[in-house]
Parts: sequence; C-alpha cells; structure tokens
Amino acid sequence: MTDQLNWIEKSTDIPAGGLQREREATPAECQAIAQALDILKVGSLSTHYRINAIAGDGYRLRGTVVAVVEQACVVSLEPVSGNVNANYEVEFFPSVDAPEGEEEEASILGVADVELLEHGVIPVGRIVYETLSASLDPYPRRPDAEFNWQDPKAAEPEKVSPFAALSKLKTDR
Repeated sequence: MTDQLNWIEKSTDIPAGGLQREREATPAECQAIAQALDILKVGSLSTHYRINAIAGDGYRLRGTVVAVVEQACVVSLEPVSGNVNANYEVEFFPSVDAPEGEEEEASILGVADVELLEHGVIPVGRIVYETLSASLDPYPRRPDAEFNWQDPKAAEPEKVSPFAALSKLKTDR
C-alpha cells in the first residue's frame, strides 16, 4: 500500500447503485508522489471513479487518472512537462484463486485486474498511484535536446596501432 495517497473506500459504504466520486490530490500529496516516483513535480492529480458491486461478493473499481507532471529530460536533465490521462479497472474479491499464467493472460486480453479485497477496503489511492506510475514517459526528452557526446580517446591526434609495440621491437634489432 502506498503512503502517498491514502484514499480508501470501505465496501460497507458502497450503496446498491454503486459509488461515484471525484478526488484531487492536495499539494502535499502531489509533492509526496513526485518524490516517491523520483520525478521533478506533480503539478496536479485527479481521478474520477466508480465502484459497483459485482457477482461473487466482489467490487469493480473503474476510473480515470488525469495528471500534469514534470520529469527530467534524459539528455539534458532540463524539465519536461507532460500530461497523463489513463484509465484503470480493477476487480476486488474476498478470495482470489488465479491459476498460474492467468494474470498475464488477463492483462494481454485487456480484462480487469483482479485483487484480493482485504478487510473490506478498496485502496483507490494505491490504484491511482500505480496507474500514474505506469503511465509516465520512461524516457522524457525535450524536443530541442541533442546528444553530442564524443569519446575523449577519439580526440587523440594519432591512433596507436595495437602492433605499435611490436614494430618498435622489430626496428630496435
């Protein structure tokens, strides 16, 4: 469980028709998330979600994360602004019996993730945090950033052959 967004919903508080809610992270939560994700800044973070009861004593959490973030350019380390707009869908059940490999198959087919409903608590904050984390650009780059690295050894005026030492021995005789 993540400490950055302690947003939870108790299954006992979800009405028969479902629960719909919008949440926005406070400046302190945004700062904690940026630090935890090792990015420069989370300018804003909000989510709009719905929780419905489903068959098998389960609950389906479905929503969208919208965020404005600032990451360091992989080339120049200058700030790069970005927007995140990502959907999530997770089902929670009192017991989860997934055979080996079924989790990977579900993610490939685009089926909702299935998690254990522990103590009747749906960890909305953790799901939002994980969705944001997975949606960040892994290689943020400024449009004008150029990579101009040169090998310092290539700047040497004369390249030395690997056989140079042998040639010196030959001429000394």
